[in-house]
Amino acid sequence: MNTLVLKHGREKSLKRRHPWIFSGALEKVEGSPESGETILVRSHDGKPLALAAWSPQSQIRARVWSFDTAASIDRAFFEERIRKAVALRAALPAAKHTNAMRLVHGESDGLPGLVVDRYADVLVAQLLSAGAERWREVILDALAQATGCEAIYERSDAEVRALEGLVPRAGFARGNRAARRCPIIEYGLNFRVDLESGQKTGFFLDQRENRQRVRALAAGREVLDAFCYTGGFALAALAGGAARVLGVESSAPALEVARENLAANQLDAARLEFLQADVFAYQRLLRDRGAKFGLVVLDPPKFAPTAAQAKNAARAYKDINLLAFKLLAPGGLLATFSCSGGIDMALFQSIVAGAAVDAGVDAKILERFGAAADHPVALEFPEGDYLKGLLVLRS
Repeated sequence: MNTLVLKHGREKSLKRRHPWIFSGALEKVEGSPESGETILVRSHDGKPLALAAWSPQSQIRARVWSFDTAASIDRAFFEERIRKAVALRAALPAAKHTNAMRLVHGESDGLPGLVVDRYADVLVAQLLSAGAERWREVILDALAQATGCEAIYERSDAEVRALEGLVPRAGFARGNRAARRCPIIEYGLNFRVDLESGQKTGFFLDQRENRQRVRALAAGREVLDAFCYTGGFALAALAGGAARVLGVESSAPALEVARENLAANQLDAARLEFLQADVFAYQRLLRDRGAKFGLVVLDPPKFAPTAAQAKNAARAYKDINLLAFKLLAPGGLLATFSCSGGIDMALFQSIVAGAAVDAGVDAKILERFGAAADHPVALEFPEGDYLKGLLVLRS
């Protein structure tokens, strides 16, 4: 087996079972491994540490499959890892309330670079690392075997693949069926998911329980759902008895799906308006009109994928939260989120606090939000804890 030897002292993160090995930690590579090939990782003094997938073009030069160096990285390995991941989700309470869940969550399920979401009888798979790409056929077979799903749609079109030296790929990898609108159910609400061109894999499954929380808080309130995408929070608020809901989104295709989602449910459509607009500009327009809301939801796209973008992202997060505070009536609630990996909870809370000060309002945190339980975070891999949110009361 080809071998990667670490520089002196650079084995500490592996001993803590962190699965990433960066290029700066490499002393040398013995042999000529191909992209995605399994290699043995050794410390500077020759001690075997892990089995990892080699990625010659990425800054993350290797991703660990197993810290058991006697393990075999083969078909049986992937079948077992995927079986365990699927079984974990089947045992979650949410499985009784939805037919759409994340089945594989990358490193936190011991499968770096692999993300799999289930939407009813269709799987959507993202293979985002050189290692996952090399084992593609085995992984697809194992997914079909573990779930019984005949249709697997591949959305390996994320920008991160380019960092691995991989070309984008999208389309049915197994089976075939109409995928443009896949119907799912979540806590009694019907949604249509655009698997082919929607963001991520088509729907934000990580926000499932947070949508339920907004549903519970919305009764009698005027609600603004900014960056509403396909209407998840907006429909939850409407179902929760909101007096009126305004959903704002810049994407026309997303709003097309949002309106279909509204039509698919027996709700009072007259109390929900979807509007296509730039959220930053429209918040300012609402402020200038003196509009007030009892609940504002801010769920923007990823402003800072990495810490390098954190400074510019912080400015954007502050702007939208400052405007949200100005739009909140006294006693109003702000449910604000960040899915940016480069912004941790401490920084996000600081940004929101600064926005409240600049808006001239007193506010306090009532709750903290995270991703739903089908997006687990391995204790040794804090990078998996990307979604963070706050429920803030304007006094």
